[in-house]
Amino acid sequence: MSIIIKPIVTEKLTKITDKKPNRVGFRVQPDANKLEIRKAVEELYNVVVEDVNTMYFPGKRKSRYTKSGVVSGRQTAFKKAIVTLKEGDTIDFFSNI
Repeated sequence: MSIIIKPIVTEKLTKITDKKPNRVGFRVQPDANKLEIRKAVEELYNVVVEDVNTMYFPGKRKSRYTKSGVVSGRQTAFKKAIVTLKEGDTIDFFSNI
């Protein structure tokens, strides 16, 4: 099973990469540590990772009102990693579209 689940391409992360173009965000396994994330990114994308910052987001209870009444559920918990690459290295997620 891979440590990296998917890259994060959101408006908020795009603002970060506009200021610092050598940063990339990934959604990772909740039990992964920074060393495992560094190794997985380096092997998968053939880049040199300088720094890894991680954030854990606990799940939230959500509810919405529908015709049939209130529907309640739970948003899953996840872990996000912001990876800083060596100067000059880039990862292009849209190259094979």
